[in-house]
Amino acid sequence: MPQRIAEQSPILLLIDDAPNIHRLLAVKLKDEGIDFLAALSGEEGLQLATSHQPSLILLDINMPDLDGFEVLLRLKNEPSTMEIPVIVLSSAHDSELKVRAFELGAMDYVCKPFDVPELRARIQSAIRLTRLMRLLEHRAQIDSLTGLWNRAHLNKRLEAEINQASRKKTPLSFVMCDLDHFKKLNDTLGHPAGDLALQTFAKILQEQIRDYDTACRYGGEEFAIILPNTPVSEAVGVCERIRQAAEVASWRKYPDMNITASFGVSDRPIEGREDAQGWIEAADRTLYAAKQAGRNRVLAFSETPPDSKSDSKSDKSDAPRVRLAS
Repeated sequence: MPQRIAEQSPILLLIDDAPNIHRLLAVKLKDEGIDFLAALSGEEGLQLATSHQPSLILLDINMPDLDGFEVLLRLKNEPSTMEIPVIVLSSAHDSELKVRAFELGAMDYVCKPFDVPELRARIQSAIRLTRLMRLLEHRAQIDSLTGLWNRAHLNKRLEAEINQASRKKTPLSFVMCDLDHFKKLNDTLGHPAGDLALQTFAKILQEQIRDYDTACRYGGEEFAIILPNTPVSEAVGVCERIRQAAEVASWRKYPDMNITASFGVSDRPIEGREDAQGWIEAADRTLYAAKQAGRNRVLAFSETPPDSKSDSKSDKSDAPRVRLAS
């Protein structure tokens, strides 16, 4: 479930081959609430940037072996470090060098010898901007009605979990579910009742899953759940608990309202598709089969592959064989 961005000390990585610069900044920034990382070469700096994901990098241009421009280029070409802001440090005042640094993705350019209070202000400004950007990115991945992660987050998270499960040879289950006859509920009791139903179901999801599971609002009345380290039999049990909790939910404001949900559980993608979309398709087709079988039930993707090789979502006749959760 969505979590607040942890309030932790920002990490500053200084990549500079001059030890005196490291000593100077370590002393001058010791009261700034910043954790300090030091690299004396470009290669060491790249390794620390990847492993520690610093909040900001101070990068000297004039270094032997691997100069700052090459380091900057590699930082910005690597997905895991490309978003880390970089302030370039250089003794050169040449405007062409400044332009090159900005073209490669530097946030700022500071000339040596630098004024420490000015550099301190630039560092704090860069860290504040980074925090703001990360906060905005975090909020952009949360569904405003339910407070769950949204579909944009789901796509990234599912891909990451698939890769990890493949590397570690651990089980992974993926669930698609939605509220039954939701349009009828909206038409009969109104959209405020529908919103309350979605919010309550989202709360039930959060209560029934573990901290490292991921629940998302996929769209409309449809939800998705990622269950790492979970074989399909256990995932069916989780969904059954969610189904039962939704079925018995009471509604003080709408005493005549009741909701049920249908679930499609998969522990693999459709045949021929190993990516996240393949997993979504498998669970979605199984969900469709659950609804065709009468709704308010949990169905699991069968070990027996579907007869049809087609993966066209528009043709529901090729839905996979499923088994009813016991």
